[in-house]
Amino acid sequence: MMTTKKISVCMATYNGELYIEEQLVSILDQLDERDEIIISDDHSTDATLQKIKAFKDIRIKLFNNSGKKGPVGNFENALKQASGDVIFLADQDDVWFPDKIKIQVEALNSCDLVLSDAIVVDGKGTVLYPSFFKQNFSGKGLIRNWVNNSFIGCCMAFNRNILEYVLPFPEKIAMHDSWIGLNASLIGKCSFINQPLVYYKRHGSNTMASFKKTHLPVSYQISYRLYMMYHVLKCRLTVVKK
Repeated sequence: MMTTKKISVCMATYNGELYIEEQLVSILDQLDERDEIIISDDHSTDATLQKIKAFKDIRIKLFNNSGKKGPVGNFENALKQASGDVIFLADQDDVWFPDKIKIQVEALNSCDLVLSDAIVVDGKGTVLYPSFFKQNFSGKGLIRNWVNNSFIGCCMAFNRNILEYVLPFPEKIAMHDSWIGLNASLIGKCSFINQPLVYYKRHGSNTMASFKKTHLPVSYQISYRLYMMYHVLKCRLTVVKK
């Protein structure tokens, strides 16, 4: 895909040997020579690193965490290495549609962050839900997404200016993608594309939260939402003062 903008795809990996090859192929096929895939690995103990290195593609830039940080810190490490004009987040186990980058880059000409729909599949590729948006009751709005998060990273792309106010991540936030999306909702302009552009894979090894009913205590759900909103509002005040 030819574009005047440099693309950075940021991926966090940890023991993803089962799916990493298929995912990387689906992304690399859409990138130009100057684009990049930034991979931050959180001390994988399986063959993940070997499979990444076997591509021998200079567009893949691999970084290791200095300490095990979990998925939030791992994505933060990847974002800090990105040099592109447009940033995509990618999970290690999904599969991108062939036109995902083209469609979302075009959408970013009129907004700061864009979120596409996704087809939810299991580890074998069997469709569980044809639309993440419908299953999750997704839509625009700060409060709506504070209560019921629509901002899953694998569906997200945003312009580089967002990094100026979302990095560094506050300590102990529950989800990096929700943090980015809520800030973009308050400070910038978000757009939703009602078209699936990724096969969003849900299986037993996933570390990210899903839209299924959570077993977390209600007290924890309330506290982390209040914590998140406190820091989103604090970030907004910081941007206004600049």
